[in-house]
Amino acid sequence: MPYTSVPRRGLMLLISSPSGAGKTSLSRRLVADHADLNLSISATTRDPRPGEEDGREYHFVDRPAFDAMIEQDAFLEWANVHEHRYGSPKAPVMEALGQGQDVLFDIDWQGAAQIAEKAPSDVVRVFILPPSMAELSRRLHARAQDREDVIQRRLGRAYGEIERAVDYDYVIVNDDYDRAFADLAHIYHAERQKRVRNPGLKTFVQTLLDEQI
Repeated sequence: MPYTSVPRRGLMLLISSPSGAGKTSLSRRLVADHADLNLSISATTRDPRPGEEDGREYHFVDRPAFDAMIEQDAFLEWANVHEHRYGSPKAPVMEALGQGQDVLFDIDWQGAAQIAEKAPSDVVRVFILPPSMAELSRRLHARAQDREDVIQRRLGRAYGEIERAVDYDYVIVNDDYDRAFADLAHIYHAERQKRVRNPGLKTFVQTLLDEQI
């Protein structure tokens, strides 16, 4: 059996950070660079925004359908956010993991905690920190996406979010984007090689031991 055909189990890579620290740009780049890594697509009860497509940005469902999924324990995590519900469907993620595919979640600390509780052996948690609160404020202002009052709320929430970094497996300080991305990629590559995620490795080792030279 060639090593490249050894079956492996995928992993869930959970990436969190306060708004403006860089998790989304780092996550999208990692997914773009790795064919076996896919971004989790959440379900939501909110209406699609212009340009959004069902199944691409989100799975758009109505409230009764979402509530039925909750009753069926069909989510890895879910939450109420601004009068709408968002959740990560369990079945497609578990199917992907069983096929050796990895799934990345760009997710807040509450959602990450829910997933880690349900599937601890499949989860790798990475928290992205800003180099300083002043730099975090500068980045939020520089991207010019929010009103000042919204920025101030994001900065206020950041303190509580940053406190959660101690619950994560890895912490990256995003003071240099390319270096932070390299660190994230190294973490991902190393976690893929863990023995527990490569159940077919035992058989491959035996084939080596059985070889006569």
